[in-house]
Formats: sequence, structure tokens, C-alpha cells
Amino acid sequence: MPRVTIQGYEGSFHQEAARQFFGREVDVIPCATFREVIKTGSNKKESDGAVMAIENSIAGSILPNYNLLQKSNLRIVGEVYLHIRQNLLANPGVRLDDIREVHSHTMALQQCYDYLDRYKWKLVETEDTALSARHIHQHKSRHIAAIASKLAAELYQLNVLAPAIQTMKKNYTRFLILQREDRALPVQQANKASVNFVTDHSRGSLARILGLIAAGGINLSKLQSFPIPGSDFRYSFHADMEFETLEQLEEVIRTIRPVTAELKIYGVYRSGKMPGTGTK
Repeated sequence: MPRVTIQGYEGSFHQEAARQFFGREVDVIPCATFREVIKTGSNKKESDGAVMAIENSIAGSILPNYNLLQKSNLRIVGEVYLHIRQNLLANPGVRLDDIREVHSHTMALQQCYDYLDRYKWKLVETEDTALSARHIHQHKSRHIAAIASKLAAELYQLNVLAPAIQTMKKNYTRFLILQREDRALPVQQANKASVNFVTDHSRGSLARILGLIAAGGINLSKLQSFPIPGSDFRYSFHADMEFETLEQLEEVIRTIRPVTAELKIYGVYRSGKMPGTGTK
């Protein structure tokens, strides 16, 4: 089984995504920051790759992570869409009436305000959801609960007092599966590619590129722009392309390359499926 870096501690949603892609026995290397995820994931002496969140259905794209990807030697070999369910966790024997405080990452707390507002609990912000779960387990807390994943409950022997307490029930995060270029093998039945390109200086160059992509029968499922540091308002673009055959993708890349100033393919892989839908 591969060893992959994840952001957060064991029991985090990143670990859930890693398990969904590689299986339950995958070995994860917890990292405090996304920068560390990429740095360690790029080091062949320390890991076999990385799992990194790239966008959320509510919060949108995680823009700094695109920049980390662009500067790395990692390639996208897959993706996972994870349904984010926040759960109220406590030590065995603890009841709702016993709780005085709830600990979790600030985003997790914010996602659960409608539920939390029913109670007069003190809300304590922490650096990580899974770390909060681990702390209440380690300290055998009787009056503190955590908001975290069911995986965290499993790993730290906690009870789920209230499942799926997030306000927005349709909350999904997309994770990229990354491997070093020297390790990444061609993906069988690939139907999606992630590409970064810079338009040339001619007027209407972006429109021409998008027209060529459409003419090639490729679906552009994402287009994200980024200002190029130090330039006069020039932009690079991240594009996710969905296709039916590799030949179709190769032909579109061949046609758009001459009208771009730079073009880099981050990865060609199979598109992930939205949980419970059987579709992307």
C-alpha cells in the first residue's frame, strides 16, 4: 500500500478521501499545512504521493492549492468527491446534558451553527477537526464534545451523539490524488484532464482557445483564472477537460498549443463520482 501525505491529523476528511481511493489500509502521513503536503508528497524518500483538497461545493476553489500544484513535480492521477458530514462526538457514556464545550476547526463550527444554536455550549476553535477528537479521547473529557468525521470517531473510540449536524446537507469536497512524475503511470480508461495554459498577447486569444476546445467536442468542466505575479495583468488558466477518447484530447491539445504562450498538462485521469449519484 502506498504512503501518502494528507492535510490534518488521522481521522480527517483527507484520510477519508485517501481511503476511498486507495483502500482502508493506505498509510497516511499527517501534515499541518498544504505546503507541507506537497513538499513531503514530492519527496520519494518520504512518501509515494499526496491527497489534497482543491475545491468545495460551498466555499469554492482553494486557490492557493492550485499555485502549490503548479510549482510541484506532482501529477494528478485521480480525484475523489467526498460528502462532508460533520458529527458531534464524545467519549462513551457522555450525554448531551453533560456537554459544556464543543471543540473543532472554525469552518466546521460555522457549518453547524444551526444545530449548535439550540444549546448554550461554549464553542472553542481549534486547528483541526480530527485533532479535537483525539484530544477529548486522550483527556477522557466528560464535558467536552468535538465536531469531526465518523472516521475520527472510529479511530479515537468516540460515540456519535448527533450525526450529520451540518446546516448545508449537500456539502462536497473534491480531492486530487497526486504522484510524482517518475511514479505516475498512465491511467486506464482516463476521461478527464487538468491543464494550465497562458494566453499569448493577441486580442481574443482566450476566446479562440475556448472555441478550439469546444470544436474538439470536449466538455470544459472548470476554468479558473490566476494573475501571473509581476506581469501587467496577464493571467494563466486552469482548465478541467472531460473527453471520450485520448485521441480526442491529444488532438485538442495539438490545436490549442500554438495559440498559447505556455501549456502544461497536470494529469490525465478518471473523473471521480459524486457520492450517492453514480455520476461525476
